[in-house]
Amino acid sequence: MAMIVDLLSWILLVSGGFFVLVGSLGLNRMPDFYTRNHATSIIDTLGAGLIIAGLILQSPDWMGAVKLALIMIFLFITSPTSTHALAKSALHGRLEPMLAPTEEDESSSS
Repeated sequence: MAMIVDLLSWILLVSGGFFVLVGSLGLNRMPDFYTRNHATSIIDTLGAGLIIAGLILQSPDWMGAVKLALIMIFLFITSPTSTHALAKSALHGRLEPMLAPTEEDESSSS
């Protein structure tokens, strides 16, 4: 039984680390604020959530697992809220999103 819990824990930890790595690469590669904001929200919510879930399984006592679960609940509430607040404040500050050119834009530039 302990081996199954360890295996599941490591799967969660490695997959969480993968999402954090992909999100941090996306943070560097994305062209504008809104897409970078999306990449960081993936890091906060999915990556950190999977890592904390893996740590809960590795916790030796129940009190540590409860503390980690409370941290996870706090992250799941605050991360989307802060991402939304940042995007909304950028829109209010008139920061325009970078949009893909449409067919009309391409035909008018020819």
